[in-house]
Amino acid sequence: MVNGRFKCLGSIQHLKNRFGDGYTVILRVGGSSPALKPVEDFVQQTFSDSILKEKHHNTLQYQFPYTQGALASIFSQFTSNQHRLGVEDYSVSQTTLDQVFVNFARHQHGEDDSPSYSNPVDITDELPLRPLQTS
Repeated sequence: MVNGRFKCLGSIQHLKNRFGDGYTVILRVGGSSPALKPVEDFVQQTFSDSILKEKHHNTLQYQFPYTQGALASIFSQFTSNQHRLGVEDYSVSQTTLDQVFVNFARHQHGEDDSPSYSNPVDITDELPLRPLQTS
């Protein structure tokens, strides 16, 4: 639910396929001073629709959109160029269910963002409060 409205229903796999961001690819480059630039250039040229999400000392994390044949292409390209680029290892995973829910949560309005509704409560028939007596 987002802002009180029902947004999705289905099995875990259905939700990941329908609302997920595709694939997460994590590359770990070897060496004491890893050369990330050649790997970044390769990914940008080979997978122009990929998005670099994180970059650390020897690790790059990308988001690849889901397209027909994407998984086969990802594995084929990285397997063929792994040694040339100095990639020690890489992993490819599907969007997690957590990430799907985070994407929905981005559309959630805070109380300040949503239109305000006035719903006053009628208290005319209530008895006034009396202070409690303590002994």
